[in-house]
Amino acid sequence: MSRLPIAVIGAGLIGMTHIDRALKSPDVKLAGIADPTPAAADFARSIGVPCFPDYQSLLAATQPKGVIVATPNVTHAQITVDCLERGAAVLVEKPIADTLADGRRICEASRATGLPVLVGHQRRHNPIMRKAKAIVAAGTLGRPVSATVMCTWLKPRDYFDVAWRREPGGGPILINLIHDIDLMRHLYGEIDSVQALASSAVRGFGVEDTAVVALRFRSGALGTVTVSDTAAAPWNWDLAAGEAERFPRQDINAHFYSGTEGSLTLPRLEVWRYRQDQGPAQGWHDPLTMERTALHIGCPYTEQIRHFAALIEGHEAPVCSAQDGFRTLEATLAVTQAAKTGSAVSLPA
Repeated sequence: MSRLPIAVIGAGLIGMTHIDRALKSPDVKLAGIADPTPAAADFARSIGVPCFPDYQSLLAATQPKGVIVATPNVTHAQITVDCLERGAAVLVEKPIADTLADGRRICEASRATGLPVLVGHQRRHNPIMRKAKAIVAAGTLGRPVSATVMCTWLKPRDYFDVAWRREPGGGPILINLIHDIDLMRHLYGEIDSVQALASSAVRGFGVEDTAVVALRFRSGALGTVTVSDTAAAPWNWDLAAGEAERFPRQDINAHFYSGTEGSLTLPRLEVWRYRQDQGPAQGWHDPLTMERTALHIGCPYTEQIRHFAALIEGHEAPVCSAQDGFRTLEATLAVTQAAKTGSAVSLPA
């Protein structure tokens, strides 16, 4: 089977990750790169792939079946809509857009053109999350009761040499917490309301460095999340799951999901429940049994590329559609609003 021609717009850190996975993929071939920097042009020449200074030139010259948009958040909507109108499916990096209005533009363009949009919440493609989704969907936990998520680590000082990371929108809520909120939605369903507190007391920047969030799910379950990029701590998905080689992997959990019949930890995939062969459990005096699933390590970006190709071919439904990505953005922006106002924010049905 011939490989699908795709293009990548934006050759920054995440764009280069997509380029690397596309070059290694048996499902797609890299038709071109759009990036105005000399470094991107030099790199493209080194791998024998055409490079264009703007995405309009790339679309006209290569006519790809799919495009990966890995540009600054504020540009996502316009580029994605233009690609859809030119007949290309889109994998747009998270967040789907920087505003709800722009997120809606993408959703509407996908519906109008009939072309799929996949939002780059890559953690959903991790084998760990696929197994976790199957466990929850099978009813192993019973009725969801609570979720406790930790998202704490220390970002180095030079990370903040880039000005926008010191300003509103550049903090851990929109950059990092959005991933954890997406996973919570993926496992527990839609969020009904959000409450939050945020602080910038440690660094004193115009953006938060720490926040605590309380979530009410439509199922009635409750969730809490602590996020901080100024804590000397290992409790976060990036260090625990080992998705990226640049982070030293820790053998710990960062997510805890509890239900009426059992509980689940992530990323270690430990299921805690009472053994049925010992008779009906009465409560905390009875012994709990833990069963752990150990999976082969898989690269979520590699699986995301494979899924994107299958999505373009019409063989699979999107793991994270435009509407799904929009709902995650909506919940994440509600965190910022709740922290700013001090009031609970209800999400639309």
